[in-house]
Amino acid sequence: MTRFAARSISTKATWSGDRDAASRGRAPPQAAAAIRIGGGDAKARFANVVLPHLDDAYALARWLTGNRTDAEDVVQDACLRAFRGIGGFADGNARAWVLTIVRNAAYGWLRKNRPAALVMVEDLESVVQEQARSAAPDVDTPETALIAATATRQLEAAIAALPAPFRETLVLRDLQGLAYREIAAVTQVPIGTVMSRLARARRRLSDTVAVSP
Repeated sequence: MTRFAARSISTKATWSGDRDAASRGRAPPQAAAAIRIGGGDAKARFANVVLPHLDDAYALARWLTGNRTDAEDVVQDACLRAFRGIGGFADGNARAWVLTIVRNAAYGWLRKNRPAALVMVEDLESVVQEQARSAAPDVDTPETALIAATATRQLEAAIAALPAPFRETLVLRDLQGLAYREIAAVTQVPIGTVMSRLARARRRLSDTVAVSP
């Protein structure tokens, strides 16, 4: 994972309201979805496979939808989908499986409620893939060094302004620490595309923070 300041916007620290709710004795909103799901063996399996990843699920939904209320709706939907499909989970990468469901639920929600937010980009594999492959992905670059010096609030705004494919790739890699192969599984694109999108996302961030007052 790249060692730049986006890491400081941890998926838990960013949504401080959830921690405040927990400190007052209330379950965080992402846990509320699970509480309303039924019982039996499926519930136990759901608890083992899905619940450990609800913080990451909620954070991804929050970054994709842009606000807490919509993220809660997405996580609720994703939890229901995960519960219905829990019997088909074959003991693989639970985190990637859960985040794939959350991503699909978020994109479905956006298509229905905010289609303009789904700004898609070309994969750019033929142009960027070789460059991304030849670069050491976890070595600091001028772009990551500039981002590291940027205030957290400004960086959050810059991330939120990225096109959805760039934003989700950057969040999954630099905030949640997923491997390229895991991101490829979640976003359902080749690893080369993941690398090119990540490179473009970082470059756009560096350009944005460089010109910000």
